[in-house]
Amino acid sequence: MTAPVIIENYDPLWPEKFETLRAPINATLGLLAAAIEHVGSTAVPGLAAKPIIDIDILLRSAADVPLAITRLTFLGYQHQGDLGVLGREAFRPPPGAIPHHLYACPPDSRAYRSHIEFRDHLRNHPQDVGAYATLKRSLAESVVDREAYTQAKTGFIEEILRRTGDSHRK
Repeated sequence: MTAPVIIENYDPLWPEKFETLRAPINATLGLLAAAIEHVGSTAVPGLAAKPIIDIDILLRSAADVPLAITRLTFLGYQHQGDLGVLGREAFRPPPGAIPHHLYACPPDSRAYRSHIEFRDHLRNHPQDVGAYATLKRSLAESVVDREAYTQAKTGFIEEILRRTGDSHRK
């Protein structure tokens, strides 16, 4: 049995929760991290979301991935591998932590770039925020598990990224 997908109205405390999570990661990784970004739906003001903070760490070098993994385990994170997404290493948070997903990405990570482009697009296009929220709420009511929910959002996300890529080429 899988847990249902719960979508909540935007919570203005989500950015603060991100900062609470970011601080020890930043202190532990130091110069290994070029950026630590709040991504995903909780990073878009006004967007309804699952109440789980998504964090992407952009590493300065692909050679730093093993050391970053080691340092994050000192904070209680459990490395999960790439979970089928090249250019991204996933981590399970420590027990009792604020619910979140953590990913470490090398500088050439397509997954990282996509997360940033999608987030930034939504932050600047409120009409797409509304459409995405409507889709998410509908899917949360109609799909049977989180994997189906995630897969069902893919077309919307890919369309936004296609449009974002087109605007970068103009």
